Amino acid sequence: MAQAAKPPAKQDATAAAPVAKRSAKLLLIVVLVAVFVLLIAVLGIAALVILKKNNGGHEAAAPPPPPLILETSLVNLDKPPVFAPLDPFTVDLRGESGDESHYLQAVMALRVADQRTADALKGWMPEIRHRINMLISSKRPEDIQSSASREALANEIQEQINTMLGVPPPPPNSQSLVQLPIQAVLFNSFIIQ
Repeated sequence: MAQAAKPPAKQDATAAAPVAKRSAKLLLIVVLVAVFVLLIAVLGIAALVILKKNNGGHEAAAPPPPPLILETSLVNLDKPPVFAPLDPFTVDLRGESGDESHYLQAVMALRVADQRTADALKGWMPEIRHRINMLISSKRPEDIQSSASREALANEIQEQINTMLGVPPPPPNSQSLVQLPIQAVLFNSFIIQ
């Protein structure tokens, strides 16, 4: 009888081998699925952290601010403007015959295209001052009392200097793309006595 018991044990060992192979395959599949799920969870958490960091901690993304520079702007806002200061002016204003004399004392600066232009203007300063003196002395005190008339005077001075430098003014109401050497005339002080 002992011999009869041995054959079933061999049969159990051969039957257990396919079950062990199936269990190993099943275990491998379970481990792969667990790794895949863990990988997806890690990627999801990383994506949330990155989105939250880019969002500044806000739930809804704020629209970007509008650009400060217009595409047609001739002024580059990335670098500071360059100014050429002028010595103070004291000019006798034109008066009606018999009127008492009036004087204008003004301190001005020219906003120029670049530092090279500012340096080059030093050689032209006697002629620039002459043209400004001639232009201002042709004005009456009432011609330059309002802020609008002072702005018009600044535009006339700008036009005079640019013309002297060989750059005629653009036609009125035109959008010229030419960068003028003198971009603006600024009054730092403007006193009429």
